[in-house]
Amino acid sequence: MSGTTPDSPPATRVQLVLAFFCIYIVWGSTYLAMKFAVQTIPPFLMGAVRFLTAGALLIAWSAWRGRAQATRRAWRNAAIIGGLLLFWGNGSISWASQRVPSGVMSLLVSTVPLWLVVLEGMRGRRPTVPQVAGVIVGLFGVSLLVLPPDGSWRSAPIDPLGAVLVLASAFAWTSGSLFSRTAEQAPYAPMASGLQMVCGGTLLGMLSLLSGEWSRVDASQISTQSALSVLYLIVFGSLVGFSTYMWLLQKASPTAVGTYAYVNPAVAVALGALFAGERLPARGALAMTIIVGSVALVSLAPRLGWRKSSVPSEDGRAKPHR
Repeated sequence: MSGTTPDSPPATRVQLVLAFFCIYIVWGSTYLAMKFAVQTIPPFLMGAVRFLTAGALLIAWSAWRGRAQATRRAWRNAAIIGGLLLFWGNGSISWASQRVPSGVMSLLVSTVPLWLVVLEGMRGRRPTVPQVAGVIVGLFGVSLLVLPPDGSWRSAPIDPLGAVLVLASAFAWTSGSLFSRTAEQAPYAPMASGLQMVCGGTLLGMLSLLSGEWSRVDASQISTQSALSVLYLIVFGSLVGFSTYMWLLQKASPTAVGTYAYVNPAVAVALGALFAGERLPARGALAMTIIVGSVALVSLAPRLGWRKSSVPSEDGRAKPHR
């Protein structure tokens, strides 16, 4: 459902290199952009502006192409997917950006393929042995990153509430991804994505209003850095990144495209250290190695000679909107 035709010409090597560079760097950089954005803009309002703007542009593009058709059921499903992926999933990350370093957030979010294995198992689809091992090892890595070494939450390496919300975000993203695999959606991919963004952005706007964010906003206090970060998230995070991802799915193998799940945390950690002075907790490097390794094990399990699983290991998200 990418909007491309089967007869479209194959991609050149240069195009593929540039496209992979885009999803590696752009998606890895959105965590730092969110951190900068919420410094002077309330998190839910920031998310609402980001997704309503990007969604409206995608719907307008679809209308200009004459492909803005969507059934009532597609609208309903877009509201469910947008609610899980963008309202709950991305909204939680935006709020947690105020408390959790961007590199740590990227590591916690990268556990999405692990949650996919768990939820698929709960639905009766038995995972392979490597996938079970990957989940166990991955959760151990998360515990190294989050749990305090002396048992006291006062000495926790990262904010406990923020960490819980980011993990809940990964769970919501997983649930939305599973639902979107079989849900009826608009036939044109940009239109389907635009509907999800508009629905998720509307919910974020309502939460922003109910939580009193609007009354606390002072436009004169919004920094140039925050404003530019929101613009970056709209253009590169939600429009360029998503379009590139959908194009790559038509031109490269799903497993190759899914390598962004291993690379994004490293990019986010490096950018956080360079531009925000962030440092991983003492056990952070070991935790990062364990978590990324477990995600790779889960994703590559079908290639290890074990029974093929129904888990969509190639990307862990059906419609990623970071």
